[in-house]
Amino acid sequence: MEEELISKKELLELTGISYGQLYRWKRKNLIPEEWFIRKSTFTGQETFFPKDKILERIDKIKNMKDDLSLDDLADIFSPKPADIFLKGEDLVKRKIVSSMALDIYMNIRGNTEVFSFEKILSVAVLEKFLQTGSVSIEESSIILQNLEDGYKNFKDKNCEMVFIRKLGVATCFLLSIPNELYIEKTSKLVERVNISKLIEEIKIKLGGI
Repeated sequence: MEEELISKKELLELTGISYGQLYRWKRKNLIPEEWFIRKSTFTGQETFFPKDKILERIDKIKNMKDDLSLDDLADIFSPKPADIFLKGEDLVKRKIVSSMALDIYMNIRGNTEVFSFEKILSVAVLEKFLQTGSVSIEESSIILQNLEDGYKNFKDKNCEMVFIRKLGVATCFLLSIPNELYIEKTSKLVERVNISKLIEEIKIKLGGI
């Protein structure tokens, strides 16, 4: 399905921000370059944005900019992992992951005392899939293995994980964003998780680290 777009003029009127703010946030990497889409119209070239994404991002910036600097916000919105290590119990206390997802992770990967950001991300991705009810606990190891094998190729990039089932056999893979995905008829798209957005959610819960 084609993404709904909003023109720059409509965006500025709807959000109440100025032209200068919009492009300052772009320069500060708060709004990705690829969201500025140039299209031909009857009046000439105009700039459009993916409507849902840009409105959500501007809402977050407006709500958080009084408490965090623009550089801190850029770090939060960046797909780059944070440099942090936490104990499992702290992840649950901060509501970054649930105790259920943490237990499942450790049942598969063994007892883990300290979690790097990559491991925190693995537990959080696992939880996102399990919450849908479409992925079984037994299939959790496929998700974790795929992340461990493939995520190193996507660090600092916007990506998502796609989970597919074909004739009862599950598989998953990572894709760059934006992308176009074609699945042949005998396969079923079970779920997809936006890794970049999840990284942003985790950083916000970590307090802007």
